[in-house]
Amino acid sequence: MNLERPVHDLTAGAKVVTLAFLSQKLPTTLLAEQVASALAAETDASIALIRLVRPATGDTTTIRRGAIGLAGTFPLPNQIPRNDAGYHTLDIGENGELYQPEWVASLVDQLRRRFRYVLIAAVADAIYGPSMVEILMHSDSGYLFVGAVNEDVYHLDLLVRELRQHEAAVPLKPVLCLAENEIVDGFDALIEHVASPVDVFVRGCPRSAIPTDRPTGSFRSDIRRLAREIGNCLVGLALSSGAAKGLSHIGVIQVLEENGIEVDVVAGSSMGAYVGAIWNVGHNGEQLEVVAREMESRWAFWTLIDPAFPPRQGFVRGFAVKRRLQKSIGNVRFAELVRPLHVVATNLSTLERVVFSRGDVASAVHASIAVPGVCVPVEIGEDTYVDGGIVNPLPVDVLREAGVSRIIAVNAIPTPDRIKYCLQAERELAQLTKKSARDMVRKLIPVDEHLNYFARGNILEILMRSIHGAQICMSESLGRQADVVLHPRIADDRWLDFRSPGRFIEAGRQITERHLPEIKALVEKKTANHEPVLGSMAHIA
Repeated sequence: MNLERPVHDLTAGAKVVTLAFLSQKLPTTLLAEQVASALAAETDASIALIRLVRPATGDTTTIRRGAIGLAGTFPLPNQIPRNDAGYHTLDIGENGELYQPEWVASLVDQLRRRFRYVLIAAVADAIYGPSMVEILMHSDSGYLFVGAVNEDVYHLDLLVRELRQHEAAVPLKPVLCLAENEIVDGFDALIEHVASPVDVFVRGCPRSAIPTDRPTGSFRSDIRRLAREIGNCLVGLALSSGAAKGLSHIGVIQVLEENGIEVDVVAGSSMGAYVGAIWNVGHNGEQLEVVAREMESRWAFWTLIDPAFPPRQGFVRGFAVKRRLQKSIGNVRFAELVRPLHVVATNLSTLERVVFSRGDVASAVHASIAVPGVCVPVEIGEDTYVDGGIVNPLPVDVLREAGVSRIIAVNAIPTPDRIKYCLQAERELAQLTKKSARDMVRKLIPVDEHLNYFARGNILEILMRSIHGAQICMSESLGRQADVVLHPRIADDRWLDFRSPGRFIEAGRQITERHLPEIKALVEKKTANHEPVLGSMAHIA
């Protein structure tokens, strides 16, 4: 084993994180070690994993004589071994050292001076109760691990109540651990009631310290996501609005998958929310393309049109689009997605941005794609919502607020220069191309212009173009907050051309491949761009 390297005083930049396990049935050692290993792999920093263990004799009242340092300081060893996984590890408690809560401050202070990240792991049971509260109060954040059982939620409730009595302001995040094929089954709502919303899930969690099977892909991904959150290096993907042009998001996702670039959090607005929902339910890029190509048939687009009569609030109800989405994702809830998803909508009454990350996914996406004037506004609870692209067509800021430090943004909204270029090219092509008999008939008898409200120059197309015109400057401004911005080379202004998904997908692929070195450099770097954002974590007050 390697020994600890000499380090300078790291107090100012050190981060102490408590991993509190509120269930003795969870493989606490395995989980703590996996988090520490992932954190070491994601950061180029000194990391210590301090594990609180029970005395071998079970006697919690006897403290080893001579273990007390000078002036009541904790007797931390001069050297803490570093293992092959890249982090330092030390077990404390075998001699009863930490059953004195007043020593916690000394322990934490010494660790802060020696390591960039300190992970303190322990089971929050009756033995460690007082010390656990003290440790959490001296931590920068705390992750509270529970299983999907009532007993664990009860223990969580007790711990949170104890912290409130001490007026602790430590940011806390419950972590719901689910075994293979175990479902949430409403425990997310129960945990939110006693503590705070569950944003961290560990799926495929083994039920023993030495699992008989290798951890599943979900377990590995969820542990890495947790480590990236601790290390402030989460990777986020912001997907813009853009109607049919939003199908370019699929090409971006395909290239990311093909190159092993894993995204931790997704935020989507309008069409970006639609694509993000299907991806986050577990479908891969190829399956997304299959779904998109279902619209290639002549009349497929019209199956999405469910007219509202009379058209008092909009011409289309939008339920047909919601049903098509449910064919791909069912009635899944946000807590059941493979990665966190934030769906942006606009509150019609207050005109403020609303971000959905809990509840029914299809309903949130339905609200996010309800283009005002075209679609009937969507009611969820007591509020009414319209298209998220009205207030936030490229939700980079949503990811920043969620604590994501590395953001790839996909802006599928073309600029006026590109639209003008396309229009000029179309005019030149029309002059060089001999008109067919069908074109002549359409010019003499413009049935499409009279009967199709979505045709160029008609009311619904004018509404769509006006809304997207207003989004151009907004999306450009929001994109400046991202680390990498991808602009698929789409120049035409046919917003509802869902019959040609292939060219949009290809545009997404091309722009991602062009910026692939930049994306890889962003994801693989060992230090984060931005300071930690702890505001997204619930505070005990």
